[in-house]
Amino acid sequence: MNPTKERRAIDNALDKYHELVDTYPDEQFAKTPPIGGWSYSEVYDHILKSTLAASIALERCTHNNCPPTKQGPNFWGRYLLITGLFPPFKVQVPQEVAAKIAPTKIDKEEAKNLLVKTRRRIDGVSMLISDAPKNARWQHPRLGMLNAAQWFKFIRVHLQHHLKQLDRIQNSFAKNG
Repeated sequence: MNPTKERRAIDNALDKYHELVDTYPDEQFAKTPPIGGWSYSEVYDHILKSTLAASIALERCTHNNCPPTKQGPNFWGRYLLITGLFPPFKVQVPQEVAAKIAPTKIDKEEAKNLLVKTRRRIDGVSMLISDAPKNARWQHPRLGMLNAAQWFKFIRVHLQHHLKQLDRIQNSFAKNG
């Protein structure tokens, strides 16, 4: 896993989120799309708050501020780390996790502020990864125990995954205008 390459991909994804936010019509930003599911607003809320939370877990690993464990990623964690993709089917988030990370509808200004906060956070933690102990791991709710570099890769994959969701929402509005 190359942290420099992952950082470049994270920056590109965050740039894309920043570029896209102003392209969505204001009246559609918080509107549920015709295909159902999350609005643009909810995707932004989810992805940015999840990235911030993942960066906290990553930082815990860099400071070895984790309970000792010999466990690593589970099957789906290994799948994501090897393929760089989420599973090719909809994954159900555990109920207790879903309650904590349920997306809310935010406005574009809040989305932009979260983008700035997220980028600053990534700037701060990305420098710590190369010196992080490989055996310091923090629990991911679906992927098992991840170390700092694995959390960083998860952040990249998760950001890219939800960019595809934004495309599906945009296509839904375009087809059902």
